[in-house]
Amino acid sequence: MAHHIVFRDRIDAGRRLAAVLDHLRGPDTVVVGLPRGGVPVAACVAEELGAPLDVILVRKLGVPFQPELAMGAIGEDDVRVVDAHIVRMTGVGDDELAAVEARERIELVRRGERYRGGRIRTPLAGRTVIVVDDGVATGSTAKAACQVARAEGAHRVVLAVPVAPSDWTQRLGTAADEYVAVETPDDFSGVGQFYRDFTQTSDDTVVALLDAAAGPRLVRDEDVRIPLDAVTLDGHLTVPRDATGIVVFAHGSGSSRHSPRNQRVASVLDRAGLATLLFDLLTPDEARDRRNVFDIDLLGHRLSDVIRSVAVWPDVGRLPVGCFGASTGAAAALVAAAQRDSPVAAVVSRGGRPDLAGPHLREVTAPTLLIVGGEDHTVLELNRGAQQQLRAETDLVVVPGATHLFEESGTLDAAAGLARDWFLTHLESTGRR
Repeated sequence: MAHHIVFRDRIDAGRRLAAVLDHLRGPDTVVVGLPRGGVPVAACVAEELGAPLDVILVRKLGVPFQPELAMGAIGEDDVRVVDAHIVRMTGVGDDELAAVEARERIELVRRGERYRGGRIRTPLAGRTVIVVDDGVATGSTAKAACQVARAEGAHRVVLAVPVAPSDWTQRLGTAADEYVAVETPDDFSGVGQFYRDFTQTSDDTVVALLDAAAGPRLVRDEDVRIPLDAVTLDGHLTVPRDATGIVVFAHGSGSSRHSPRNQRVASVLDRAGLATLLFDLLTPDEARDRRNVFDIDLLGHRLSDVIRSVAVWPDVGRLPVGCFGASTGAAAALVAAAQRDSPVAAVVSRGGRPDLAGPHLREVTAPTLLIVGGEDHTVLELNRGAQQQLRAETDLVVVPGATHLFEESGTLDAAAGLARDWFLTHLESTGRR
């Protein structure tokens, strides 16, 4: 075997790769790594070029009885690459291929939630996108990654790796506009042979690298006191850097600002660039009287008072406002949104009781998203009835398999993602006016 460059590890490989990519330095360049092994390499490249870092998610479609052999790959935006020759050679049927793809799509979604944690994807449209992996073997995954970048509107796609076979550009054809490799040996047999340390990269490492590249995320993350005319309420305010809106939460009966489900949703919104305020709608003394807990008019006007108070706070006072309500809190959010001159620009209800807002429903002008569990049958019918009364832009989305509290695996994350997208769409459009 002839002597070739041997990388100490992926960090060393990333630094050497960055050294041959300097010609791509510029304000429109973004670096995307293929999880997991490509992300440490990409992180070095992004740091050296001063470019933003993200992941580009693709999954190999392995032959069922020989999983290491790729018969294709899938990516985000429904990108699908199939190697017809491998499929014919192995005799894989359409049903078998579909089953492998369905399984890998589940993993694709899981990784997206795990790695980004609600952080919005770095826009690729109109930009030079450098797709980075720790090496290329068959090229099917890299090819799918390049096609994902194109599907997202990349102006120019560059595939960059530390090591690849000598014929790699012929294998990949026009998948990328430019190919860059530090080493292209003739006697290539596998990526790992060119690394002294080729230890598998963990999900935690990927998340840590993406978080580090994003820099300091929060400018405020603190408990707050909210003084109103008659009472002072306790809350928690989180403000990400360059926040584009603020979402005020209204919890359901028997809950509080400490609700783990609302905190989970809030963390997804925070990572997407939205400030969040979770607070107790009632003081401890007020909460002891159960009549207050179900007094929707009281809760709605209390929420409205808090929203008006937030309007003069530093860091968030000028941001467009959304309301997220769970259970009875959804009715309170709609009552607040129905008030004359309400600043509420969007409402999301999770497992909510919008029907309890009664005649206020017809006064709501803010776009409203109703999220209901598919197994929460009674509440689903109540939401359908409320939707008929709402005159604002309204959508009702059913999360399959979810019961009232969204305790089933993946259902709360699904609801949080729906809420995030609704607020990003409607608060951003409000902020541009």
